Amino acid sequence: MILSLIAILFLLLTSAFFSGSETALTAASKPVMHKLEQEGDLRAAIVNRLHAHKERLIGAILLGNNLVNIMASAVATGIMISLFGEVGIAYATLAMTLLVLIFAEILPKTYAFRNANRVALGIAPTIGALVYVLAPVTTALQLVVGLTFRLFGGRFDSGEALGTSADELRGAIELHEGDLDNEEVVRRERAMLRSVLDLQEVEVHEIMTHRRGLVAIDADDAPTDILDQVLASPYTRLPLWRGDPDNIVGVMHVKALLREVRARNGNLDDLDVVGLAAAPWFVPETTLLHHQLQAFRKRREHFALVVDEYGALRGIVTLEDILEEIVGEIDDEHDVAVNGVTTEPDGAYVVDGTVTIRDLNREFEWRLPDGEAATVAGLILQESRRIPEPGQTFIFHGFRFKILSRHRHQITQVRIVAPPGLARGGADGQGSPDGGR
Repeated sequence: MILSLIAILFLLLTSAFFSGSETALTAASKPVMHKLEQEGDLRAAIVNRLHAHKERLIGAILLGNNLVNIMASAVATGIMISLFGEVGIAYATLAMTLLVLIFAEILPKTYAFRNANRVALGIAPTIGALVYVLAPVTTALQLVVGLTFRLFGGRFDSGEALGTSADELRGAIELHEGDLDNEEVVRRERAMLRSVLDLQEVEVHEIMTHRRGLVAIDADDAPTDILDQVLASPYTRLPLWRGDPDNIVGVMHVKALLREVRARNGNLDDLDVVGLAAAPWFVPETTLLHHQLQAFRKRREHFALVVDEYGALRGIVTLEDILEEIVGEIDDEHDVAVNGVTTEPDGAYVVDGTVTIRDLNREFEWRLPDGEAATVAGLILQESRRIPEPGQTFIFHGFRFKILSRHRHQITQVRIVAPPGLARGGADGQGSPDGGR
């Protein structure tokens, strides 16, 4: 009797070990284990190897756990039958269910979940050896499971994950939190991390400076007029066109022009601005930001002209535009960092129609769709299916949009009221007019 009770206690402890190991190894942080392995932690390396072969890991743990639970139940049933006869089966079932549930499942799994990384490192060598020893058995079991799936027409793809790595990263970003005192810092950190992932999905036409806001110079103007235009412009690189604004013949750098002016001692009579300009670099509007960033680095250039499928000029994109997609607007100390956005005292926002939806979503953590329309004006046109009149109000995606002004067919200013819980007040402010260049 005493030996049987000791055996049951041992089997319950073993079951608790298996249950806790399963929880700890599945809940352990992959980034933490990867970092520890790089630092030379051998136990973290074992955990990562076990993660790489989860089917074998789960198979070995379940095999061991079920084996010891069945053995413990069998021993307990034998004891109860010897004491109470046939009714002892019911007593043994009830007793073992409670013991296994409390001491072999809930307690070890709760502890392992709350201390997943530490427990995973502690049990990794033992579980690693067990998985190795039971590998032939677990492999055979996986074959049986696979054949069963095929027999009933089910899919059995052991390499299919529940989600992509990008999905996991996005989920982790949304869960990123901090102290209440640092709420603004955490919000901006989340925005930056989201933007890094978005580089593989966002195209240059979504962040470019549209040709309507482009400052370009006619190369046939008088040299003195060109110099005046350059000095009046806040930009350091300016496109040069000839004959037609779509016919870009070069990109003038202000320093190159000023060096030439100084070398000529101010004599601009026969100045050839096209000869001083760099050759224009054209990129398709569908280029992804990640590819454009790599191209900027490879060519060591900061400025590209964006064209559509017909070769017509759409706008420009700069290295700073892409960097601002990651870190936010690079301008001044104003609280609202989105160009063309002003906060009203009641919490509403007066927004220029050309402001991009991506900038609003990133700044205020909204979820306005930006798949079909890039700007606020474009979103309103898409959703309303009409060209609205000033004073009209629309409600899309929980937001209230009131048209404040329109120039011809272009919506120029909108008042936006966010849904309760998403509105975020702030001081009035507007970004600097440098256009990201």
